[in-house]
Amino acid sequence: MSTTPNDSTTPLVTVPLGTNGPQVGVQGLGCMGMSWAYGPTDAEASRATLERALELGITLYDTADVYGSGENETFLSPFFRAHRDEVTIATKFALQIDPAEPARRIIRNEPAYIRQAVDDSLRRLDLDVIDLYYMHRRDPKVPIEETVGVMAELVAQGKVRHLGLSEVTGAELRAAHAVHPIAAVQSEWSLFSRDVERTAVPTARELGVAFVPYSPLGRGFLTGSFAAASELSADDFRRTQPRFTGDNAAANRALLEPVRRVAEAHGASLGQVALAWVQQQASVWGMTVIPIPGTTKRSRVEENAAATRIVLSEDELAELAPIAANVAGDRYADMTFTSAARE
Repeated sequence: MSTTPNDSTTPLVTVPLGTNGPQVGVQGLGCMGMSWAYGPTDAEASRATLERALELGITLYDTADVYGSGENETFLSPFFRAHRDEVTIATKFALQIDPAEPARRIIRNEPAYIRQAVDDSLRRLDLDVIDLYYMHRRDPKVPIEETVGVMAELVAQGKVRHLGLSEVTGAELRAAHAVHPIAAVQSEWSLFSRDVERTAVPTARELGVAFVPYSPLGRGFLTGSFAAASELSADDFRRTQPRFTGDNAAANRALLEPVRRVAEAHGASLGQVALAWVQQQASVWGMTVIPIPGTTKRSRVEENAAATRIVLSEDELAELAPIAANVAGDRYADMTFTSAARE
């Protein structure tokens, strides 16, 4: 059974971010859309959302240097400074946008770049230390032991407290963890995307590494808020993602029916059920799972936080389980920079 999904009066429970990491709310907040990628932004609404998230017990805030080419870090800086002792700040390095070809991603893991990137992020964030610093993507040409070795130097220098990796395989996580403890792995994980369960999730569980699912709402598609990429603004990057275009979008819309049935049974929204499924993977797998749904709306962050109090039955989990295997289209138009391409 579920508690009242829309009750937003009880603060979130906390969980450890990795074996030796800080206690954080069991759900975090993805901040990318506050300045980049999902169409028009509203700074005032985003600031209100940040404050409301903290009131609800959301304490892990996620950004990256590539989001708006640093604009997202700069935007978040005043909020982080005002609440420095209450929040855990995560940012990332390794991805750049090709100015001549905006759809193209450049991955950089070389040591000199990492050392410069952390200093640039610290400056934009106006911080002395970053709580959680992720390698955003892996460049297979650079040994991961070398990359994590440089990241470990940043910890020794007091610039970074904990290390994270994004979109890595289980073998890559194991190799990295042998160089320096990894607190968290961040990868896409949702009812629509479960490839991380092949090796990354089991390895994280074994090593005591927290898992931080990004896009736990299938980039909004699982909420039913849009039915196809053509409904989105011209500058919304989801227009480039195969799952939301043409016949794929129509096929994937049909997959929402079991989510809708479960939502009706709980008096919840589709998005709340999708989030509850991700949150419940913590008990399914016996590990720490901290999804970071992104939103710019105060009402939506309240809805998302309330999803942590929905408990799905075994029958409901079984009804939702087949969805991912039937999704049409890849997560990205170019899957070469994801962990799935290296499994």
